[in-house]
Amino acid sequence: MSPLSSCYVVTMKDRTIEEVAGADAYQQEGQMTTFFRTEGLREVVDSWSTRLFSVKTAEILMIRRVEGTSEVSEMNKDSDHRRSHRSLATTVLESVG
Repeated sequence: MSPLSSCYVVTMKDRTIEEVAGADAYQQEGQMTTFFRTEGLREVVDSWSTRLFSVKTAEILMIRRVEGTSEVSEMNKDSDHRRSHRSLATTVLESVG
């Protein structure tokens, strides 16, 4: 991530933490919450947006947007929880089924 980039930090019900790097937006899609990259040119989620990560909405405890890498690094140092990193390089789409 560049210093000006942001990510979403998703705390799951089991207290694990997922970091979704490169996402600018998220929305609920049925039983899932999906995180998107909108390329910065458009401020809406539409057919041109790239899906980065989906998770069952019922499993989410909290979603927090974090700006810049220094704040994320501080959270990493202070966290005792298991942490997963999601980025454009490690895109994961999880589906119900």
